[in-house]
Amino acid sequence: MDLPSGKRLAAAAILWAAASATAFAQTPAEIKIGATLPLTGSEARVGGFYKEGYDFAFAEQAKKGGLNVGGKKVPVKLVLLDDTTNQQTAVSLADRLINDEKVAFLLGTYASHLVEAQSTVAEQNGVPYVNGGGGASQIYKKHYKWIFGLLAPVELLADAEMQWIDQQQKGGKLPKPAKIALLWENTAHGKDFRTGVKDFAKNSKGGYEVVVDESFELNGKDFSALLGKVKAANADFFLADAHLADYITMQRQYLQSQLCHKVISYGARGSEKQAVDAFGKEGVAYILSSVWWSPQLAEKNALAKEFVDGFKKQYNHTPEWYQAMGYETARALFTAIEKAGAVDRDKVRQTLAEMKIPSILPGGELDFPAKFGQQTHAPFVVQQNHPDGTSPIVFPETSATGKGVAPNPNCTKLAK
Repeated sequence: MDLPSGKRLAAAAILWAAASATAFAQTPAEIKIGATLPLTGSEARVGGFYKEGYDFAFAEQAKKGGLNVGGKKVPVKLVLLDDTTNQQTAVSLADRLINDEKVAFLLGTYASHLVEAQSTVAEQNGVPYVNGGGGASQIYKKHYKWIFGLLAPVELLADAEMQWIDQQQKGGKLPKPAKIALLWENTAHGKDFRTGVKDFAKNSKGGYEVVVDESFELNGKDFSALLGKVKAANADFFLADAHLADYITMQRQYLQSQLCHKVISYGARGSEKQAVDAFGKEGVAYILSSVWWSPQLAEKNALAKEFVDGFKKQYNHTPEWYQAMGYETARALFTAIEKAGAVDRDKVRQTLAEMKIPSILPGGELDFPAKFGQQTHAPFVVQQNHPDGTSPIVFPETSATGKGVAPNPNCTKLAK
């Protein structure tokens, strides 16, 4: 028998209320998100930077009352452990976070070898693992379902630098052909940098020749033998891929050896405050760096400006790309949870795989393309340190905040 329309509406309202109550009942009182970072060990300094980014993201979300999950505000908590820059520790702690701490999702650690190790744990347990600390492409070539990466491939980092160099060469400012001394850390990160440089040189139709191609181990204390090979090769460009500690050690020995090249780069490292403190502005002048993010993007990106302004107010210093990637990693996961409308791992994983959102990253968008193993391919920005202490973006032109200089004027001064 058909119910009168009023009773039908009442019945529908009861069903809707029951469904809503069920959904709310399935929403936890608090969303726990786990992460490890290298807060001690060789990467402790950078691990601390990423912690600032994570902490700021969680603090900003707390100001909003938590995450909006299906119309209900739910507090979000970070459970952060120290992986000590050790692979085995990173793996065991990821397992502990999932199975003992009962976190719903994981944010990644820093350094490609640690991220790669943890990604297997996330995959085995079916937990979304969003990371902004692993840029090696081999992590994503496994095409795992549960990992999502905010660092674009290191090959693209090297390619961006080479594109700027190529512009200067075509403009008559750099020699053609040019000889490259290439040093790279013996990690997946370093191998990707090497591939990016060598592929560009190979496709340049004689524009570039790699005359030194040498690897080194992480956390080196003495690079004098390698720098001796660089000096003997009489190269035009010195292109190295190094983590922050190795960059500072190598640059100290580079300066002591009175080396100078028309172009000098340490990959993603260059403008860090720690290096300026160690060598002064002149000691890092004209170093080229290709980075995943720069605070200068705030000039043209409203989201980046909001982040930079808020971060400076909280910490009394300007964020570098490390803090920005930590922040954006957390924000990406927060966005996916809210868009999924549920604290359901599979729904959040599917949302991450499909979403394209406005971002603080260069290009202004973030997505995780399946064809790249869910590693973003956001563009890089190339910066160059200047003697006045600034480090303007010099490439690409759409993001540029200043003009680059080539060849390195320090070489002329040193020759005198």
